Amino acid sequence: MQVTPLNTYARLPRPYRAMHPVHSTIDAEGRAHWLLSERPPSAGNAPKSDGHEPYDALVVTVGDGAPRETHLSAVAHPRGLLEALPDGGFVVAGARTRRTAPPGGQVQVFDALGRASWTFDVGDAVEHLLVDAGGDLWVGHFDENPEGIRRWNAWGELLWESGDTLPGAGWIMDCYALNVGRDAVWACPYTEFPVLEIREGAPVRVRSNDVSGAKALAVAGQRIVFFGGYGGDADRLVVCATTGSGVEPVRTTRAVRPDGGRLGRRHVVSRDERVYVLEEPYSEWYVLDAGATFPAAL
Repeated sequence: MQVTPLNTYARLPRPYRAMHPVHSTIDAEGRAHWLLSERPPSAGNAPKSDGHEPYDALVVTVGDGAPRETHLSAVAHPRGLLEALPDGGFVVAGARTRRTAPPGGQVQVFDALGRASWTFDVGDAVEHLLVDAGGDLWVGHFDENPEGIRRWNAWGELLWESGDTLPGAGWIMDCYALNVGRDAVWACPYTEFPVLEIREGAPVRVRSNDVSGAKALAVAGQRIVFFGGYGGDADRLVVCATTGSGVEPVRTTRAVRPDGGRLGRRHVVSRDERVYVLEEPYSEWYVLDAGATFPAAL
């Protein structure tokens, strides 16, 4: 199988690499953010009966000039999911509500000065959490919570939900892939792996899809590129052309590191035409730009 090298995108500056990465993300403007702590995420701080004591953390932002630091106070989640808000603040969320301390504090909102401001819940079993350009939170759940895909504002108000079924899409049991773009949100859920196109004020458009198990997807014009799959297909890239009712595979290749090596354990973020890949030890982001890598004429 042919291979497609990813490109280096953003690196955590070396002075911060002595700290422990809790989570990292790419925001709607393409900036990289790392949530760092002095202790390993598995340790947290001194444990108590219902979770972990809050701890102070550092967010390092790379991508718009010199690296920027934001010190967060009283972070509740030792393995929290980080997302950036457009006003300079951040959210840190626990994936599981049963591990949240205190109750009702699954999503913590921090202002631009790093102060914990308020909390709310978005439901158990969070697989994906991405903030859009307007500051709303898109949440996709895994199979222990049949809530489908939901959109919340930063104050904890539920704005939209797919439900556990959609006409033409079947049962939305597990949100395998979620792409939060500038003008649309795309998703590929288990069990039938349809491609969902979600736009403000319009019915969800459903396209049939035979590519199973992808963990990320990039959308560039009439092309969709799926990244990942089951077992030996973890590094698979499937380039598809969209039709009125479905997507048709036209090329399959395999993603590799910029130096040509196999990818290790990774975290992925999908936004518009790009899939961002953060490989362990989680200090360097790679990128696949579907529009640039796979031109319209294949």
